[in-house]
Amino acid sequence: QVLDFGWPDLHTPALEKICSICKAMDTWLNAAPHNVVVLHNKGNRGRLGVVVAAYMHYSNISASADQALDRFAMKRFYEDKVVPVGQPSQKRYIHYFSGLLSGSIKMNNKPLFLHHVIMHGIPNFESKGGCRPFLKIYQAMQPVYTSGI
Repeated sequence: QVLDFGWPDLHTPALEKICSICKAMDTWLNAAPHNVVVLHNKGNRGRLGVVVAAYMHYSNISASADQALDRFAMKRFYEDKVVPVGQPSQKRYIHYFSGLLSGSIKMNNKPLFLHHVIMHGIPNFESKGGCRPFLKIYQAMQPVYTSGI
């Protein structure tokens, strides 16, 4: 049985996708004692860390999101083949997922509308000072709008 739960590199999966992945893994592993799960990924292996840390918490291998991330980081320390969960958004989503499991966070399926973006002050990213911001909006992992610079 092969399931594809891919999402774009350097992005965090939607919480619904994390839930679906964990449920599918748990269902398969509990269906028969000889069943195993093999995770495969092209590109940034930190995405595997999101799945592994989420499943460790989902299946109660780890009692908290922090413990799951710490265990995964320790495994990475002992085996140089595993890449830690490195993107801040990936770590944040493990904590969001933990909130879903504990009931402290509820999913909102209502559509969201972006009406405007306000930047207070001008960040200093360039050597001469200032920056040239642009806005890229995604819907369901697909870019739907990119502003000019």
